[in-house]
Amino acid sequence: MGKMKKRKKWLRSEAAWAWGMMLPGLLVLTVFVFWPLIYSLPLAFTDYSVVGEMKFVGTKNFERAFSDPDFIASLTNSIQYVLVVPVIQMASMAFAVALNQKIRGVKVFRTLYYFPVVTSTVAVSIVWSWLFSSGGLVNQLLLDAHIISEKVNWLSDDSTALWVLMFITTWKGVGYYMVIYLAGLQSIPGELIEAARIDRAGTLQIFFKILVPLLKPQVVMCSLLSVMSAIKVFDEPFVLTKGGPGNSTLTASLYIYQNGFQNFDFGYAAALSLILSVIILFFSLLVNAYNRRK
Repeated sequence: MGKMKKRKKWLRSEAAWAWGMMLPGLLVLTVFVFWPLIYSLPLAFTDYSVVGEMKFVGTKNFERAFSDPDFIASLTNSIQYVLVVPVIQMASMAFAVALNQKIRGVKVFRTLYYFPVVTSTVAVSIVWSWLFSSGGLVNQLLLDAHIISEKVNWLSDDSTALWVLMFITTWKGVGYYMVIYLAGLQSIPGELIEAARIDRAGTLQIFFKILVPLLKPQVVMCSLLSVMSAIKVFDEPFVLTKGGPGNSTLTASLYIYQNGFQNFDFGYAAALSLILSVIILFFSLLVNAYNRRK
């Protein structure tokens, strides 16, 4: 009887309701995240495709990966993407500070800055591909301003394609992190800012010496999320360039996709996924350690 009473009491508790609310999401994560992750561990040590038999090959897939020039190029491009992380974070924080002011129409501006986050990547990519085409608006504006002397096909030039993709990723990601920083700013007491202004602190001093330190939890979280997203970026290269021209925009996630779902080399793709996961873990720990020191 005692056990039955405890069970009924637990079923009526907040913890039971919380688990009940989380259960659908946990089931989705189990089917589409946790199970594939667990299954990929032994798969990485095999030679397996849909039509052939699964053969154990030991560490050959990993040896092949580190001697594969395409994978090395894709890793290099993915790591270069980390360069956009500080830009995204500083821009997001600056916009959050600007939109935290009590001005007319601020809610409209918040919506507009967040709009790229919820817009379809395919739709966004179509617009940007037109803007950066040889006859697009970007070339026309730069020609009119005499910054360039002839038209440039930005996405077809291997010296500019990756930078254009990084710019689009920055544009699309700023709004997401801005909302997180905005929530953090609204929890900071206004008296601190007023006291700093009474002490004749400038705007930059308030930003770097008061706001940034108090936003440390948000900075750590957003930096980690941004680093992980940068290294495993997939959408923009897949839709806009397919990794070209050459391997100039080939990212690690895109190369894993090509091996797994175009070449059906699932064993090799699983090994590449594990390598990429270790790299993401390394950068995440690095960012976390740096933020703790600061």
